Amino acid sequence: MTPSPAGLIISPCTVLTHDDQERVGFTQDAAIVVRDGVVESVTSSARAAELPAVERIDARGQIALPGLVNCHTHAPMVALRGIAEDLPTEEWFNDVVWPIEFNLTEKDVELGARLACAEMIRGGVTCFADHYFSMDAVAAVVEECGIRAHLGQAYFSSQGPQGREDSLEFALRQRGAAGGRITTALAPHAPYTVDDTDLAATAALAREHGLPVHLHASENRDQAEASLARHGVTPIEVLRRTGILDTDVLIAHGTGILDRDLPLLASAAGRTAVASAPRGYLKFAWPTTTPVRALRELGIPVGLATDGAASNNSLDVWESMALTALIQKSTTGDPRWLTSRQALHHASLQSARAVGLGDAVGSIAPGRRADIILVDLTGPHTQPVHDLAATLVHSARSSDVRTTIVDGRVLMRDRELLTIDVSAVVRELGERMPALLDRGHGRRIQDYDI
Repeated sequence: MTPSPAGLIISPCTVLTHDDQERVGFTQDAAIVVRDGVVESVTSSARAAELPAVERIDARGQIALPGLVNCHTHAPMVALRGIAEDLPTEEWFNDVVWPIEFNLTEKDVELGARLACAEMIRGGVTCFADHYFSMDAVAAVVEECGIRAHLGQAYFSSQGPQGREDSLEFALRQRGAAGGRITTALAPHAPYTVDDTDLAATAALAREHGLPVHLHASENRDQAEASLARHGVTPIEVLRRTGILDTDVLIAHGTGILDRDLPLLASAAGRTAVASAPRGYLKFAWPTTTPVRALRELGIPVGLATDGAASNNSLDVWESMALTALIQKSTTGDPRWLTSRQALHHASLQSARAVGLGDAVGSIAPGRRADIILVDLTGPHTQPVHDLAATLVHSARSSDVRTTIVDGRVLMRDRELLTIDVSAVVRELGERMPALLDRGHGRRIQDYDI
């Protein structure tokens, strides 16, 4: 009996795989068989040639990787890329970014999200965790363009109870949307902008409704020291006493995590993850970075992130992977840490776990969603290839991604975006810039005062 055709076969290629100990390896002359948006098998190219398929991708000479996950960003903020440069964090927020964000309309958010998704798809990102405002507009873009997303409606205590209620209503309304490609979280901004009462209420809502929490905490050392001086506790200790650490929580940044915080985080291992966006930390001249090694030793996943393009200027997770590996070597004084294969583990399984999708994506294996990217290493900057893992981490660039696939659907083929008209988005966004950038009103959505 002739088998029914697979939806997609990608062959021949080299496939990044994980063994039963989650060690990264590579299978050569391989093929990926996709059926109903799921990886059915990773087999030989010879075997795949005998199988019927609705669609085939010739991936000769290319490397198939799990799609990258941007574990913490503010996608619509690409509209603010480059508006506040060479400033300390407090001035960046108070004098420029938050006064401009006061002007944001739902249409601005939609256009920013559309441009961000185009940038991420072109860079091999198949899933992003977003923490922003007017998130129904972001969800609509995700539905339309085919990417996967973990979305949270951000709120501050200065909004009163309505902010927290809106965050919950969004999470319940959009959970499972876009054919299951959207997952949701409650999204208090941070312990310095959301008070203990709201954080405790958020933790209770998370437990009641089975929702995770996504927030900023211990973003930098100044925040941790200011919290200690003012309140006698670190931001991580605030998360413990308010019950946030008893939920499934994704902590953005964590460069201010102190040694005294590690036992608390250890007790929350299995529920807690941290997203690291190293480019922004360098740009703001923060003195420390995410303690990846200490967190990994506690069993806490550290996912790769970019933060928003207003601070990071880029949504390039590929760059975040390379910077994470290099900065970890520098800060630990150990060239053996982080290895290229360890960096690829952070870029794949650990990032998937950070956004609560560790059982669905992050690996190319039977039963996993078919979120796959194809990378071309024939450019002069990647040749010759002596160590494939090192070439991917330290030589390859996001522009080497040729094809991006989510749920078995091709969103970019041979560098051509298939689901977003970038020129139309750029044109319309440009028309809206004067109104968006006006700071004549002198108002902010919030004060940054750590």
